[in-house]
Amino acid sequence: MQIGIFAKTFPGTDPLNVLSAVRDSGYAGTQFNLACCGLPSVPDAVPEAAVAAIRAAAQATGVSLAALSGTYNMAHPDVSIRQTGLRQLAVVIETAAALSIPLVTLCTGTRHPSDQWAHHAENTDPSAWTDMAAEMSKALALAEDHGVDLGIEPEQANIVRSAADAQRLITEMGSKRLRIVLDPANLFEIATPPEARAIVERAVETAAGHIVMAHAKDRYVDGRFATAGHGIVDFPDFVARLKAVGFDGPLVTHGLSAAEAPHVAAFLKELV
Repeated sequence: MQIGIFAKTFPGTDPLNVLSAVRDSGYAGTQFNLACCGLPSVPDAVPEAAVAAIRAAAQATGVSLAALSGTYNMAHPDVSIRQTGLRQLAVVIETAAALSIPLVTLCTGTRHPSDQWAHHAENTDPSAWTDMAAEMSKALALAEDHGVDLGIEPEQANIVRSAADAQRLITEMGSKRLRIVLDPANLFEIATPPEARAIVERAVETAAGHIVMAHAKDRYVDGRFATAGHGIVDFPDFVARLKAVGFDGPLVTHGLSAAEAPHVAAFLKELV
């Protein structure tokens, strides 16, 4: 496995400075975000100069661009907002292809009108799944055209909440381009350590063969998110289970400060 980190962990809008910080903190790869070159995460356009700057920074630092963030609310109750998000996702996918980034990460969305990471009571309504799936089908057509994979991450506040939900969507879409990003801390909210370990174990088994990236974030026992290694997620067990199902892709941490990054890099390197 290759150890990586969200590029947005580090401040700045110069890709060279950001990727240098990634490298100097002990990471070989990154999940990049276009905010790291002064653009919105899902912009209306990406200037060729920005693409060239990202490419040059990756080459100069030797940092692998494992993924590019393309998150928008694929289940937003306002169809016009979903349409705008899809147009912007097309720009991100084109940019990923131009930079030979193999994966664009997505948000399967929520009915919450102002926060794509917030739960809404209508998320379990069948219409929410239908709207999200329609967006995903369109997104996959774009991905197929550009030779890029799409990664969905089970999130408790989103439409796809579990590895089983993700597997259901992959089956419905019938596309090898749709993959799973597995973050153990997003598979539960409040749990005891044994409960969390069992939930993560089932998720890895369910998602086996479809995991394209793993995330390294943690939770405290009270449900608050924590830096990897500081909460109740059993990371040695998580990594061992990923290895057991044949996963050998990027393990990318996030939800930490820039100051914590070197320590987490050392922690994850010991595990892999």
